[in-house]
Amino acid sequence: QDVFEAFFAKNGQSVVDAARTIADVYRHDGRLFSMGNGGSSCDAAHVAVEFLHPITAGRPALTAIDLTCDSTMMTAIGNDVGFDHIFVRQILAQGRPGDGLIGISTSGNSANLVKAFRKAKEIGLRTIGLAGNTGGEMARIGLDHCLIIETDSIHRIQECHVAIYHILWDLVH
Repeated sequence: QDVFEAFFAKNGQSVVDAARTIADVYRHDGRLFSMGNGGSSCDAAHVAVEFLHPITAGRPALTAIDLTCDSTMMTAIGNDVGFDHIFVRQILAQGRPGDGLIGISTSGNSANLVKAFRKAKEIGLRTIGLAGNTGGEMARIGLDHCLIIETDSIHRIQECHVAIYHILWDLVH
């Protein structure tokens, strides 16, 4: 619980700023893409579902695309050009200036997320990273927002990530 409280005490305004960025994506008819590996891929899927299928009455469905959900695409790319390219290839095909990309990594060092974020920035997507520990490479590549849970406990990082993307969803609406 201390990790959760420490994160929000230090980064509350950063969460609000990230929500503004996502809201701007939607205001300008953009789409939100999400990505992650392992447990973070489950979180990426959860982010997309929250925006696509809001359970709170009166809130609109907003376009969100989970880049982890197409196992055929991911295994084809992974087999043909390498696992590091599974997200960047999808961003190249689908991303357009003004869209948003949220990537979730407990270490912040997932090479496939970093490659996709770099390409997304080149194309003109808005970038939001959720990371843990020191933020890893995600903290160093100049994302629009990199929200870092400063602990090495994977469980506490993941718990905070869930709270963050629920708060982002709520603030965007």
